[in-house]
Amino acid sequence: MDLRFTHDHVGITLAAEHLEATIAWYRHTLDFVVLDRFEAAGSNFTFIGNGDSTIELISAGARPHPAPLAESLPASHDTERLHHFCLAVTDLDATVSELKRREVPIFAGPMTIDRIGRRIAFVRDNVGTVIELTQPLPSDS
Repeated sequence: MDLRFTHDHVGITLAAEHLEATIAWYRHTLDFVVLDRFEAAGSNFTFIGNGDSTIELISAGARPHPAPLAESLPASHDTERLHHFCLAVTDLDATVSELKRREVPIFAGPMTIDRIGRRIAFVRDNVGTVIELTQPLPSDS
């Protein structure tokens, strides 16, 4: 039997004091909406979404991030962990321009990675989660 998967969601754990600010950041910065909120097994869960992308925000007593945030993309590769999640966009330049208008600093990029046929850029959310934005390069016809 071959295993087959489709992507469902990404989960981010948060300190309780960061939950509402994180919901607001995704709402105002990336136009996500709250899909569901509930408590189960001693934790608070908030699902937010935009298009086919869903993020599960988990507030269960996590401690705020103890280490300073990396200053560059290569420096962010310093520890074993989930490094980032990726959101596909149709126009990377327009998305980056809009994020700059919304005063979101671009962490890295935009850059072209010919090997994978994509242009990419990175931002961070209000608690430092790295978010990759990607657009396929136009195919040569």
